[in-house]
Amino acid sequence: MMLAKRIMIQGTGSGVGKSVIAAALCRIFKQDGYKVAPFKAQNMALNSFVTKSGGEMGRAQVVQAEAAGVEPTVDMNPILIKPTSDVGAQIVVKGKVLGNMSANYYHNHKSELIQIVAGSFFKLAKEYEIVVIEGAGSPAEVNLRRTDIVNMRMAEIADSPVLLIGDIDKGGVFAWLIGTLELLSEEEKRRVKGLIINKFRGDINILRPGLDYLAKRCKKDILGVIPYFRNIRIEEEDSLSLEKAKSPSYSGVSKINIEVLYLSHISNFTDFDPLEEEEDVCLRYIGRGERIGNPDLLIIPGSKNTIDDLISLKEMGYEEQILANVEKGTKILGICGGYQMLGREIIDPYHTESSSTRINGLSLIDAVTVLEKTKITSQVKAHLEKNPFFPSKGEVEGYEIHTGRTRLSRGIHPFFRITERFSQPVDIEDGAIDDEGRIFGTYIHGIFDNQVFRRDFLNYLRQTKGLSPYFSYQKVSFREQKEREYDKLASLVRKNLDMKKIYKIMGL
Repeated sequence: MMLAKRIMIQGTGSGVGKSVIAAALCRIFKQDGYKVAPFKAQNMALNSFVTKSGGEMGRAQVVQAEAAGVEPTVDMNPILIKPTSDVGAQIVVKGKVLGNMSANYYHNHKSELIQIVAGSFFKLAKEYEIVVIEGAGSPAEVNLRRTDIVNMRMAEIADSPVLLIGDIDKGGVFAWLIGTLELLSEEEKRRVKGLIINKFRGDINILRPGLDYLAKRCKKDILGVIPYFRNIRIEEEDSLSLEKAKSPSYSGVSKINIEVLYLSHISNFTDFDPLEEEEDVCLRYIGRGERIGNPDLLIIPGSKNTIDDLISLKEMGYEEQILANVEKGTKILGICGGYQMLGREIIDPYHTESSSTRINGLSLIDAVTVLEKTKITSQVKAHLEKNPFFPSKGEVEGYEIHTGRTRLSRGIHPFFRITERFSQPVDIEDGAIDDEGRIFGTYIHGIFDNQVFRRDFLNYLRQTKGLSPYFSYQKVSFREQKEREYDKLASLVRKNLDMKKIYKIMGL
């Protein structure tokens, strides 16, 4: 059986653009008629996704799979590290939780997972024509070389050529590229077949002498210079960018003003990307230490460490600000961990997330959450429970990632009713909504991806603000918008990379 051709994207450090360039190559290869899959052996991120089979994986490989036009599977990201503190994380292997580990313990034992990583890669290599492999951080981290499973060790396993990316916008790109190569072994250097400079602003003619020096000094082809762009919207990998976090302030009374609390362990913040596309929405993230404004809707997002984030929220005075805003008429929406914070109490008897056993919540809904050992990870379909506030009865699709089980007291109404899990019919109440239509909570991620629900919810906020409903639904779905963005990304990268040389490097 023929194995797929492969190409690996490594970088001089984190945040230099590996994920985005890998996504661009996935779309380019798809456009050129190839069946292509992304692969990253190990991903560290709180922004995760649930596959159709119920496995959890990093969203970066989901984005790349979407760009490639294929269904995401956990083999595309066999190891996911979800930090719970500065020195600990939950380790997810092939979509299922292996356990919580200290950084030191995982570092000393991760090489034991090499067979799982290799098995996932070769499974993809047998099913696809091209595999685009992404590294993590930098291959020049000499302290991590012994236990490496994601950079040059992965390139060796896959017998893959490597393209090395440097971010010129950060400054010092020539030193980064040259220094990275200098710290590689001779065999590793030979695997690097070309260099890419990313995020360039300015006149390329001014850069050319530097490119000539770099090519001569490193004895490597310069495969392209990718311009810095702002007009292409691709999901963030594992942390909100500074530019996105510093969202613009409110721009007028005709807007729906929405604020999102930027929790220390914020997860799945891509839940709110569709809101940024709405013309009548001003979305703002409240950074650590910033005061909550006077929003129409305040969102408490998901968290990988709900109890610790709730403690931090209280210590920084946000509890008083939230309650004061509710008194002034602000609506509150909690998603997943944020939903759990809305209740009277969160109990963690097995210390699933924290060393604390229990903590009082915000008491905005009469509910108690117990964190259990087993994590629910599933794609779901649901519909709104009947309520007097907005009329949407359409089905919504999304996904669940939580260990908490929330019990509502009598008189508290569920927000949704889940009708399908794992493609099987179910009848499960989800979330909560208070009698006054002020407080909403749900475990379902991705609810705003659903166009009808999103618009109906926003029109409810407009109505409570005294504004007329906005009936001009977006002409294309959020999914169709993403497809256009992948095509725009592929076009930009194709124009600025020497794709003929890349195909030749791959043996195509």
